[in-house]
Amino acid sequence: MPQATGTFEVKLDAQDLSEKGLSAGIGRMSIDKQFYGELTGFSAGEMLSALTGVQESAGYVALERVNGSLHSRSGSFILQHSGIMARGASQLVISVVPDSGAGDLTGLTGQMTIRNEEGEHTYVFDYSLPEAAPE
Repeated sequence: MPQATGTFEVKLDAQDLSEKGLSAGIGRMSIDKQFYGELTGFSAGEMLSALTGVQESAGYVALERVNGSLHSRSGSFILQHSGIMARGASQLVISVVPDSGAGDLTGLTGQMTIRNEEGEHTYVFDYSLPEAAPE
């Protein structure tokens, strides 16, 4: 399975949910990312998070549309995030939404792993892509 690696910068902008009565434990943020490496481009999306009364227990979901180039093939696709942290033990799944690939990335499938080590964000993207984009 092909793999792309690199770094990314992320900007999160908190959205106010108090008018909807959801501010207690529920958060919403807009996501803006810039990708570097074998996946280059940018993404924009939305994230919802939930904090609990137990330290290091939380959950989040997010959707982001990535526009860019993956190993020289240009297009866009959507990533879906689902993360859970249970008293510090975390699980995170980031998958390409089926049939969301467009342009030269039509038919893209895969999963991404991200890490934040000492303030540097990195990604590993294991993916599958048809030899030529279907017409």
